[in-house]
Amino acid sequence: MRAILLGPPGAGKGTQAETIVKEFSIPHISTGDIFRQNIKEGTALGKKAKEYMDQGLLVPDELTIELVKDRLLKDDCKNGFLLDGFPRTIFQADALENALNSMNQKLDYVINIIVKKELLVERAVGRRICKDCGQTFHISFNKPSKEGICDNCGGELLQRKDDAEETVTKRINVYQEQTEPLIDYYTKKGIIVNINGEKPITEVGKEIVAKMRNK
Repeated sequence: MRAILLGPPGAGKGTQAETIVKEFSIPHISTGDIFRQNIKEGTALGKKAKEYMDQGLLVPDELTIELVKDRLLKDDCKNGFLLDGFPRTIFQADALENALNSMNQKLDYVINIIVKKELLVERAVGRRICKDCGQTFHISFNKPSKEGICDNCGGELLQRKDDAEETVTKRINVYQEQTEPLIDYYTKKGIIVNINGEKPITEVGKEIVAKMRNK
């Protein structure tokens, strides 16, 4: 199963990715996680990526494409993968298709999660991440048992700088301008699956899995 998750910031891609990788036993490849890991380690790529992410801008293609291509060649991707956060542009989509063709592979599905802009802002601004284990919570929709403390490991919960309201709104606008054309791109290829992301989390997950199993 080779699939892509599409959806604006706050659409719940990370949460649904957990369901998909568990159901299909494939690795979750999130460029956001890769960038943040590089930022944490202070690598050259991380420093460059941070400049863009802190402003709510997309990380440029040249910093992203080779990283993803190398990741897809690893052994755990032999039976498939779930890409989250890539591709973000038509240029990246073409680069991905060329890379997969060179490996005699093709995409099975592009899952497009749809959520209204107002709800996206509320979701993102309320998100809190554990600084130690990376577990995600929300001050309204998925509260921790103890405010500010991770249920999983007891670490401190923080709001990412790129989850501030002004930055979130800018990220959504950038998504609409640069990434939404991918919906038409993959619709023409006949592999897109549109999902209403405003339903309860478990319902959204069940719908995604059911449609992927119907291939």
